[in-house]
Amino acid sequence: EKERGTTYMEKLVVPEQNIINAICVHFGRKVNANPEAVEVELMYDDETGFSAEAYVNNQQYNLSTLDIIESLRQTMREFLNLDPISTGIELVLDEKEGIIAVVS
Repeated sequence: EKERGTTYMEKLVVPEQNIINAICVHFGRKVNANPEAVEVELMYDDETGFSAEAYVNNQQYNLSTLDIIESLRQTMREFLNLDPISTGIELVLDEKEGIIAVVS
């Protein structure tokens, strides 16, 4: 049930930069670093799906789809006052927008 283009009816679309920001905040807390000190690169692979690489203090961490979703859930709980448990989050590779998250 994917709609064409970037009009996802009655769903919140989280742009790629916001996903990266969420990971920086969430992962930064995990490794006790400032969000500004975390660099994140989102990736998509046909076989493995979505993932991310995070770099903190010259160390590389590989993040899974679940790690990305967890970061988004944490952000939604804190900043949007949304119940992250009852919220569906789907990562989507959009031709124009890059990697986005569709929240329903």
